[in-house]
Amino acid sequence: MIYMSILPLVFFLKECSPTQPTTVTDHSEYAHTNALINESSPYLLQHAHNPVDWYPWGDEALAKATEEKKPIIISIGYAACHWCHVMEHESFEDAEVADYMNNNFVCIKVDREERPDIDDVYMTACNLITGKGGWPLNAIALPDGKPFFAGTYFPKEDWMNILKQIVDVKTNDYGKLVDSANKIAEGIQETDIVEVNTNEVDWSQASLQSIESKFIKRIDFINGGRLGAPKFPMPNNYEFLLKYGTKENDKKALQAVQHTLDKMARGGIYDQLGGGFSRYSVDEVWLVPHFEKMLYDNGQLISLYSQGYQVFKEPLYLEVIDESIEFVKRELMSSDYGFYSSLDADSEGEEGKFYVFSEAEVDSLIKDELDLKYFKKTYDVSKSGNWEHSNILNKPKPINDMANKFGLSEEALKTSLNRSRKILFDYRATRIRPGLDDKILASWNGLMLKGLVDAFNATGNDKYLDLALKNANFIKKNFIKDDYRMDRNYKNGKSTINAFLDDYAFVAYAYHSLYEATLDESWLALSKNLVEYTLKHFNNEETQMFNYTSDLDPPLIARKTENNDNVIPGSNSMMARNLYRVGSMYYDQEYMKKGTQMLKNLYNEISETTAPDFYSNWLQLYYDKVNPPYEVAIIGDNAATLRSQLSKSYLGNAMLLGGKDEGSLPLLKNKLQEGETTIYVCQNKTCKLPVYSALDAIKLMQD
Repeated sequence: MIYMSILPLVFFLKECSPTQPTTVTDHSEYAHTNALINESSPYLLQHAHNPVDWYPWGDEALAKATEEKKPIIISIGYAACHWCHVMEHESFEDAEVADYMNNNFVCIKVDREERPDIDDVYMTACNLITGKGGWPLNAIALPDGKPFFAGTYFPKEDWMNILKQIVDVKTNDYGKLVDSANKIAEGIQETDIVEVNTNEVDWSQASLQSIESKFIKRIDFINGGRLGAPKFPMPNNYEFLLKYGTKENDKKALQAVQHTLDKMARGGIYDQLGGGFSRYSVDEVWLVPHFEKMLYDNGQLISLYSQGYQVFKEPLYLEVIDESIEFVKRELMSSDYGFYSSLDADSEGEEGKFYVFSEAEVDSLIKDELDLKYFKKTYDVSKSGNWEHSNILNKPKPINDMANKFGLSEEALKTSLNRSRKILFDYRATRIRPGLDDKILASWNGLMLKGLVDAFNATGNDKYLDLALKNANFIKKNFIKDDYRMDRNYKNGKSTINAFLDDYAFVAYAYHSLYEATLDESWLALSKNLVEYTLKHFNNEETQMFNYTSDLDPPLIARKTENNDNVIPGSNSMMARNLYRVGSMYYDQEYMKKGTQMLKNLYNEISETTAPDFYSNWLQLYYDKVNPPYEVAIIGDNAATLRSQLSKSYLGNAMLLGGKDEGSLPLLKNKLQEGETTIYVCQNKTCKLPVYSALDAIKLMQD
């Protein structure tokens, strides 16, 4: 249902691309300073010198609105949002607009990455009113926070017209605002409602296959990714297809994964000089990105390319893994091994300027004629350019095809290209750099930690595990409290926001994965304790799902849940997988029952949808219900070596546990054999006879 706004106005949806954030230290030169000056969010600090009297979300602003009987403007964006900054320059830096806003409204700025709970409430309102959403998100609400209007980007003239109409309605027919706000608030509260499914569910291979076939129909087998444009990486989609395809020997599913990985790695969405992926491609061929680079994308894509390498053994994927990790270390890592949030698209006020090259620049930099020829042909460099008269470096053809075309060995061509790449990379480093959003978020660090663990598993490279352990300890030290409550954000030694469900979900999952990589039970215990905390403070008994916010957080106008999977998997699907995995390790049937019930609640929705890619993380748990995972116990002095050998293979349907001794896990009890390192392949707590090599264990999982 679309809720009609009280205002007959056109809404403008703009896809966000970032602009360079400004961190201000000297405030004396500015004519205006507002309450955002005391915040740590780079996005909020960008607005600290607007003439608009912005407040951060909190009791002070809400109390002011109530006392002065003024509506609230809630303007939501993030540091990497280009159209947020366009609206800032056009309206929020304009004295006339600011005066009108200050006189008639209480104005609140929100960083959606710090406060996704607030963003979710008002984005839902925007979707109910307009049928679409985006950022900047501008909602206008009663003093109690109930919205009666919401939209995205507005040019100055339209924004002023909206504000004047609202002031007019408030003055002459306030009841109309109240009625509209109450209806929209009811609509917000009704979204995300999940009914408890008490019916028996047939977790059958046939039903899973039917869902997977609908999944495949949405794949672009020419260009990779989903059909159409824009194209987002959606890593979890391909993790599911990889899991399904390897176990079921489904060549179409595996083709979808491999084709997508190849196309993204060679496309403009991937930084061909410095590594790392941009957020999405505006076209259907992965050529033209919005150039912002987000930690959450790169963490997940490092995981996906690591798993892809385990299956396909494609050298290109190794390059992507190493270059992307080096990018994160170079551009997004703090001195104490926390990972920052994002790198902007814009520099010098232009999107992509840092990354693109003219042909003349390339010609002037690469002095060797053959190197120049090979580079320009391989990376699609021309005088006319492939984007706005410039060149986005990409590789339309695979390296081996180009080597054959030039009459070179693949190794010789790579050597030439790497010489040229270094020249251009060093030159690019002298340019004005894109801005950095240097807040550190728990959930996104969990995704990056998982990526590092997966990279270690796939490659055996100890430097990836070393970095993973440093980041894991950073999270433990700076985000997790003695009672296992977590903070969401961290910057300059401070945390100011209580963690949300996704923070617990992704960190718990990453710690579980770190246990499997190290066989150090302390990481598994930490994962379990975080899961236990969510059960105490986030569980919704009525729906048998988890609320996005904890019972410690001040209430908003609605308590939202996060049920679907998107660019990042939903926090409920990840918590369901955590419950199932931790429950399996500890023989905790209540955990497994809870995770299964959550999946059951979504069963009809998942089975009937024509877009199962929005449930890809749920589908990984669905697969585990149809095909129970193997529990692979490795016990003895040589456990670490055998574990490493096992992890070189793709084990999408297995969990590893063990160590030099039996530890405390029930499945390891009475399995230590003196003088031997043994591998037990178990399923549903029933173990086959022990074997003594990784190869034999893998064969048992293939029977």
